[in-house]
Amino acid sequence: MAKRDYYEVLGVNRDASDEDIKKAYRKLAMKFHPDRNPDNPKAEESFKEAKEAYEILSDDQKRGAYDQYGHAGVDQSAGGGPGGAGFGNFSDAFGDIFGDIFGGGGGGNRRSNVYRGADLRYNMEITLEEAARGTETKIRIPVMAECETCHGSGARPGTQPVTCTTCGGHGQVRMQQGFFSVQQTCPKCHGSGKMVKDPCPTCHGGGRVKEHKTLSVKIPSGVDEGDRIRLSGEGEAGVNGGPPGDLYVVVHIKPHDIFQREGANLHCEMPISFSTAALGGEIEIPTLDGHAKMKIPPETQSGAVFRLRGKGIKPLRSSDYGDLMCHVVVETPVKLTERQKELLRELEDITQQDSGKHSPRAKSWMTKVKDFFQ
Repeated sequence: MAKRDYYEVLGVNRDASDEDIKKAYRKLAMKFHPDRNPDNPKAEESFKEAKEAYEILSDDQKRGAYDQYGHAGVDQSAGGGPGGAGFGNFSDAFGDIFGDIFGGGGGGNRRSNVYRGADLRYNMEITLEEAARGTETKIRIPVMAECETCHGSGARPGTQPVTCTTCGGHGQVRMQQGFFSVQQTCPKCHGSGKMVKDPCPTCHGGGRVKEHKTLSVKIPSGVDEGDRIRLSGEGEAGVNGGPPGDLYVVVHIKPHDIFQREGANLHCEMPISFSTAALGGEIEIPTLDGHAKMKIPPETQSGAVFRLRGKGIKPLRSSDYGDLMCHVVVETPVKLTERQKELLRELEDITQQDSGKHSPRAKSWMTKVKDFFQ
């Protein structure tokens, strides 16, 4: 049977770029791979055909010969066509494709062995007052820092790491399983491409040591629960000269005895006496800046909310202060004297003479109850 045109096999134009050819082959390889088509005998032939086309067209010299002479110009280099090509060079062709998929690079090229250090997280508890006004504090954290003895090489001073004998310095080894050939991190050197024969006595060949460092952290005013402050370069040291990671300080605000925060606003309960609620008056309430006075109108009910504008918190990304929301709680008097009880009974008797006028909410509620049971 005559061979099909290689460009036709891959479904690309004759002026297709190397990247277009690679993408086309990758798509066909995924589609026709025998492991994915165990019940389709034609899939293997299609797979071999696509593989042969890719081997020719991905090589500039072979592609030039094919473009000039057709199949006759590449029969010898192709190893006898799809039927006789076999899978001897499978790792070179197919491995390059899947190296791109898994980020390993193609053609056995060495990967970058320089790694950025890990980011660290530190949970910091501050008070509500500190969150509102801002503060500066010191923290002490454990980190993996570059070894000062070997300067991160892991080798004893005066010596140098040697090329890994397992991967030849590439940092990767190619593993073949059936038809698949994929690159993996070298298990001997763990991707560095180097081996330390004479380890540093301080870090024992790791290039990094665990230590504690003290840092000064500025907490800006207006931070809220869960906000993060990034300290650039204060994370763990990089590997093989890589840049250090960052330290993220996560803010947690301690519960407050009086206030609860909700964004820019503050909330607090404001207990008032029975007589103040009925007759009105002026009370003193706390704020983050000191004290403020508030007028309570007569006949104030429990649950009423009064707003003090500008007495909240100025958020981190805003120029306006929030408000202080005061929630009224009418406090029932306790441990009454006989005289107090007598006065309250007298008040109750007078109130009941015209309960609809003096207790409208109670009257409305009783009407609803009666309607419910009818």
